[in-house]
Amino acid sequence: MADRDPVPIPVEVRAKLAELELELSEGDITQKGYEKKRSKLIGAYFSQGPGMDPSTGQERRTPATPSLSSRYRRCLSGSRDERYRSDVHTEAVQAALAKHRERKMAVPMPSKRRSLVVQNSMEAYTPPDTSSESEGEGHGDEEEEGEGMDGEEEDGGDGGGRGGGTSSSLEGSISMEHWISRAIHGTSSTTNTTSSNSSSSSSSTRSGGSGVARARLAEVLAQHVHISAHQHHLRLHHQHHKAQNHSAPQPDVTGYTNNAAATDRIQTEKTPGDGPLVQRQTPKYGNAELMETGDGVPVSSKVSAKIQQLVNTLKRPKRPPLREFFLDDFEELLEVQQPDPNLPKAEGSQMVAVQGEELGVVTNWPPCLEAALQRWGTISPKAPCLTTMDTNGKLLCQLTYGKLWSRSVKVAYNLMHKLGTKQEPVIRPGDRVALVFPNNDPASFMAAFYGCLLADVVPVPIEVPLTRKDAGSQQIGFLLGSCGVSVALTSDACHKGLPKSPTGEIPQFKGWPKLHWIVTDSKHLSKPPRDWFPHIKDANQETAYIEYKTCKDGGVLGVTVTRVAMLTHCQAVTQACAYTEAETIVNVLDFKKDVGLWHAVLTSVMNMMHVISVPYALMKVNPLSWIQKVCQFKAKVACVKSRDMHWALVAHRDQRDINLSSLRMLVVADGANPWSISSCDAFLNVFQTKGLKSEVICPCASSPEALTVAIRRPLEEGSTPPARGVLSMQGLSHGVIQVDSEEKLSVLTLQDVGHVMPGAVMCVVKLDGVPQLCKTDEIGELCVCTAATGTSYYGLTGMTKNSFEVVPVTNSGAPVSEFPFTRTGLLGFISASGLIYVAGKLEGLMVVGRRHHNADDIVATALAVEPMKFVYRGRIAVFSIEVLHDERIVVVAEQRPDSTEEDSFQWMSRVLQAIDGIHQVGVYCLALVPSNTLPKTPLGGIHLSETKQLFLEGALHPCNVLMCPHTCVTNLPKPRQKQPEIGPASVMVGNLVSGKRIAQASGRDLTQVEDNDQARKFLFLSEVLQWRAQSTPEHILYTLLNSRGTTASSVTCVQLHKRAEKIAAMLAERGHLQDGDHVALVYPPGIDLIVAFYGCLYAGCVPVTVRPPHPQNISTTLPTVKMIVEVSRSVCVMTTQVISKLLRSKEASAAVDVRTWPPVLDTDDLPKKKAPVLFKPSNPDMLAYLDFSVSTTGMLAGVKMSHTATSAFCRSIKLQCELYPSREVAICLDPYCGLGFVLWCLCSVYSGHQSILIPPSELEVNPSLWLWAVSHHKVRDTFCSYSVMELCTKGLGLQTDALKSRGLDLSRVRTCVVVAEERPRIALTQSFSKLFKDLGLHPRAVSTSFGCRVNLAVCLQLHRLGQSANQGTSGPDPTTVFVDMRALRHDRVRLVERGSPHSLPLMESGKILPGVRIIIANPETKGPMGESHLGEIWVQSGHNASGYFSVYGDEALHSDHFNSRLSFGDTQTVWARTGYLGFLRRTELTDASGERHDALYVVGALEEAMELRGMRYHPIDIETSVIRTHKSITECAVFTWTNLLVVVVELDGSEHEALDLVPLVTNVVLEEHYLIVGVVVVVDIGVIPINSRGEKQRMHLRDGFLADQLDPIYVAYNM
Repeated sequence: MADRDPVPIPVEVRAKLAELELELSEGDITQKGYEKKRSKLIGAYFSQGPGMDPSTGQERRTPATPSLSSRYRRCLSGSRDERYRSDVHTEAVQAALAKHRERKMAVPMPSKRRSLVVQNSMEAYTPPDTSSESEGEGHGDEEEEGEGMDGEEEDGGDGGGRGGGTSSSLEGSISMEHWISRAIHGTSSTTNTTSSNSSSSSSSTRSGGSGVARARLAEVLAQHVHISAHQHHLRLHHQHHKAQNHSAPQPDVTGYTNNAAATDRIQTEKTPGDGPLVQRQTPKYGNAELMETGDGVPVSSKVSAKIQQLVNTLKRPKRPPLREFFLDDFEELLEVQQPDPNLPKAEGSQMVAVQGEELGVVTNWPPCLEAALQRWGTISPKAPCLTTMDTNGKLLCQLTYGKLWSRSVKVAYNLMHKLGTKQEPVIRPGDRVALVFPNNDPASFMAAFYGCLLADVVPVPIEVPLTRKDAGSQQIGFLLGSCGVSVALTSDACHKGLPKSPTGEIPQFKGWPKLHWIVTDSKHLSKPPRDWFPHIKDANQETAYIEYKTCKDGGVLGVTVTRVAMLTHCQAVTQACAYTEAETIVNVLDFKKDVGLWHAVLTSVMNMMHVISVPYALMKVNPLSWIQKVCQFKAKVACVKSRDMHWALVAHRDQRDINLSSLRMLVVADGANPWSISSCDAFLNVFQTKGLKSEVICPCASSPEALTVAIRRPLEEGSTPPARGVLSMQGLSHGVIQVDSEEKLSVLTLQDVGHVMPGAVMCVVKLDGVPQLCKTDEIGELCVCTAATGTSYYGLTGMTKNSFEVVPVTNSGAPVSEFPFTRTGLLGFISASGLIYVAGKLEGLMVVGRRHHNADDIVATALAVEPMKFVYRGRIAVFSIEVLHDERIVVVAEQRPDSTEEDSFQWMSRVLQAIDGIHQVGVYCLALVPSNTLPKTPLGGIHLSETKQLFLEGALHPCNVLMCPHTCVTNLPKPRQKQPEIGPASVMVGNLVSGKRIAQASGRDLTQVEDNDQARKFLFLSEVLQWRAQSTPEHILYTLLNSRGTTASSVTCVQLHKRAEKIAAMLAERGHLQDGDHVALVYPPGIDLIVAFYGCLYAGCVPVTVRPPHPQNISTTLPTVKMIVEVSRSVCVMTTQVISKLLRSKEASAAVDVRTWPPVLDTDDLPKKKAPVLFKPSNPDMLAYLDFSVSTTGMLAGVKMSHTATSAFCRSIKLQCELYPSREVAICLDPYCGLGFVLWCLCSVYSGHQSILIPPSELEVNPSLWLWAVSHHKVRDTFCSYSVMELCTKGLGLQTDALKSRGLDLSRVRTCVVVAEERPRIALTQSFSKLFKDLGLHPRAVSTSFGCRVNLAVCLQLHRLGQSANQGTSGPDPTTVFVDMRALRHDRVRLVERGSPHSLPLMESGKILPGVRIIIANPETKGPMGESHLGEIWVQSGHNASGYFSVYGDEALHSDHFNSRLSFGDTQTVWARTGYLGFLRRTELTDASGERHDALYVVGALEEAMELRGMRYHPIDIETSVIRTHKSITECAVFTWTNLLVVVVELDGSEHEALDLVPLVTNVVLEEHYLIVGVVVVVDIGVIPINSRGEKQRMHLRDGFLADQLDPIYVAYNM
């Protein structure tokens, strides 16, 4: 770095440079052209020294000597509120970014559906059919010129998908493999062991679009962890090897996705499916089951490459590891940062309160402001008081003191005497009145304001409500309501502009009280009598006016200012600014509040000054207008904000004849904002040549509570301005003032805001706890003690005490002064020389991990990245939200309308780097919204609290979001360490000591049940059917309903028997089948299926029921049919004629190889003859049928059911449900597997009752079909699935009244059992019960059952409503308990009260079936568990399945699942493992036999549970949390992939809401589950596959996601 002084640049060269900057900022010149011309201009003034940047010939300055031209450039960057410009800071940010560039890293760019992309520069070369590819996903790009980066390609920095940006789609698809493998392995295509990673860029990666963008974000995240080239070589080889062994070609992701999605959708709308809810039953996406996923990575998947990239990125070390923990009201340990002894600490002595100069009383100062107005209005009526402009800068009106006096008197007279009657006046003295005046009409405002003071009423100036939904307008309404305002004064023009109802009345605004509107223009008011004058009192303690203040949370408070305070403040301002009579002052500020009100309305009248008011609207049209007015009127004083100075800079070159030598004081109202300093400097630089003196610039600090806190006095000419504070941001974040002498990047330069006000005492107090004085080198809140402050928040005594009645104390606890102080809300310190420095506002303070950051500082850093190119008018909002016990920083920016996806991503990644580099703090969420969409304050700024509210509600609608929870959240609970297992003896002793029973329970003992069950005589179901055909031939067993609710077909015992005989004959004749051959039955739900089943038993074959393929969705449903037929080794397929044609159709041959089907028999026309002899099995342990089902994890598992088990099963259900021939049972279930099949096909034959069959698919056409059938047939017992229940709840929710009026009656239903293999869905069952309570459904009628692969029904609850115990009740109501979700993660059960935090309701899964024994065992050690302990449910029963039917004969799996023994205790009994976690709990209830009732609670499947951070999570719990977060999330599924949690949500709303969900989903999972979401995927409704039982197929979803087949709306990769 150069340490010599720069050569001064002549003024004319500066002017030329400024013009050049402007050209660049307005896009009239390219960056390259700019650099060229610039180096020509200044080349002569700088010799090429070591501190030079050779590309530009510009010295790389240290923060101490800011480069003039870069200051120009930053100040000229577009018309906006430039509060945050600082060249020093910009250079620091660029340096921080340059540092980051050295650390290269790959970060996946989010994927968007095309319809979501605002404008995409890659449209030209994106193949049209890759709709699910992420936009802007090319490969590396050359760096922009002048960025100072070497343009090297980042490793693994592309997300796959295209080979070279401009290539055709064909080339893209060819090279996809290459890119994917490159991205996955993080090295280039070369496998040379010596090739270094940094040079692994290949030339073909140069032409894409967003590689740079991705690379940029990549750089945020430090080192990439690379796989060594050697390993890489092996893995590639391994992959190719796998690829050769594929049994089927890879699915073509690109061509396939849309069609699948399209057919999926069509089918949702149009087809009455064959399977229930078929549109969601997509067991595999295309050939997903044939994809070689090896260690989980589908070979040609772009998504998994991105995830791999993300995993690599997240391997970087986090912030320093944290050691200590605090307890979060549970053993769950949350990390908490311990103070580091090396951190900056304040070491100065305690500060002393600083006294301002005395307030000198001048003899002719008036006793009150009204007296001053009266005096000037009568002595000097012609003296000008106010001059206003229209939007063209022409003089609009000139108000003299005489006119102001007479108008104010007129307003006062009308307020006092012309509203209401004498007995009932509308306004009494001391009442509050709203002043609603636009910003371009100060004359009317002044007349109304002084009129109120004269009438002794309290004015409350507010903004004009433009619409009924203005941001913050509702809060203003609350303020008016709490102040008891009933009258609003306004001008004629404003009144006409207010929104009106059709009748012409002004509507009541949202949250506002009812107001009486009064127009104060003279023509609308009555003239006071000649002899009437208002009574003018001396200033007293009554309230003069109320100024509104918007808080951090968006609430609006009213600060009351008394008449004495108002007058004293005017006197102090007059003395500090040395105001004299008849001075001219130009005011650009809002005259209704703050500095504008104090200087241009109050103090000006006290001193008879002439105010030139320049409205905001004119400034927008002509930013130079205020300077022109200063010249025109030779004004002595101007009141402006830094943005007004900045705007003047942008426009000044059009003006040649500017002379500012008349100014003696330029009050910078926001001078306390540290970022105003560069506007002040730049303004001085440019206008010094126009007569502006440096000592004129006077920054001031103010706050609504303390009024003017401090102001810099105009200095003596030629005196040197005070030194600036260059402070370390690192120090400031710890509240310590460290003057940063080393040339560090992160410094904050502060300018003083002058001395304490006359007559005031000031001190600085600590931010937290007792208001104790700070040390001299410590940042705290400034507090003021003076008569000239606000006195209270109107109507809020508690908050008033906290802010206006503070008693600062010394270390020893002694109060600093006998008088109370007022908090200013400003953070800062007082220097040794008594100068006041402000470092930020309290409301902008964010405390992240115990460090303090100011929102304004973060905004400045974000803007310094590349604002002109990207952020629309510099509109950035920064706020913090609380997530998981700490504040998290959120940055929201409006992007320019022409920004591309790459621009956005690039900017976001650089902002992250910059903030990390400068402030050493992570950004939790970065969101970009379209230009002009953030809520605005009345003066056009960003309404921060409203923005935050929209963000939290998910209503911000960003167009880009980047979440970085992995980098920010460092206080997660520490991962659980599994404890060494305890030995069996200790467990036994432990249970004895704690009085715990071993957790076991059983249903009724079948051997002791005495019943007249005739069917027990027979060993086989085929014999039971023959017996029924002889004994009760005409008894109807089955009735099938169609979608209209009428009987489609029914069958009696004898009909069923005869049809089954014909099937057996056909099998023998046409099929030439042997005994024990397997036959696949591919039928729609109905009676044909039942007939075919018994036909198979009669023929001695083993039936396998298979759901038929869906005609509208053959490509996804047929492969599953084919797979079951093959895996079950079926030698022939029986089906209907329609399905038989479908299996051989053209569509079918596209999905599977139709030539390999076994013989297909269609049973529509059966032979006339019956089988010669019916088969009787020789041994009851022979196989009766095979039950195939796809589990929730996507595994296809077939179990073997013997004849013994089948009969035992039917008997158990008969006893539990009390089934006998005179009963009718309605069944709305899928008849293909599990309990659904048993109830549909077997139970009626065994028990003789009539089954009314309702195919669930018919409910899609007629959702009320099932309930009508139950009502019409007066059914007392019915069975359904969760998907049926959900369909009724959603489809009939609004129709219950209509159904009731049409006579639907559910009062006869005693039991409605939901058949499932999962944890009971308590929310669904409860909402179903509540919804149909009006139709007579008893609240206790709904219950659940539980079955699994090893035992198709373990529990089945049946209530007998209205019967006493001795009438054979089947048991007590299901009980619900609440358990602590955090304990569950540690495999512990901890019961809590309902409604306690982290509580999870669990409903008992039903009563254990007769003949079933259950024990809870530890899944790892296989030891028995104590009661109320979580473990695996093991079951022993006569109807257990006898094993898996597997092609591979995996005996180990078989013996483990079906023949397990406990490791200690009862080691003899053989148990089957259900694979589900649960616990048993003895309840207070008794069952029919008088025994205490043992309730079984199922928590979830072991194979579905996710192990994350050493804890066990059940997907359903996370999904429930996510669905609650936003009304548009209809369904959710979660799964893990390479230890990342992936959350897929279905969006019911416009696609533009998709990005709103990303932060909400991330927040809720962090907050409730202490997990960081890795990927958030937003998809359309119906994408999450659901099986026939209504269970989510999460593994299929995972395969579909990784194979890039979901066509997501948006995929966000959280950093």
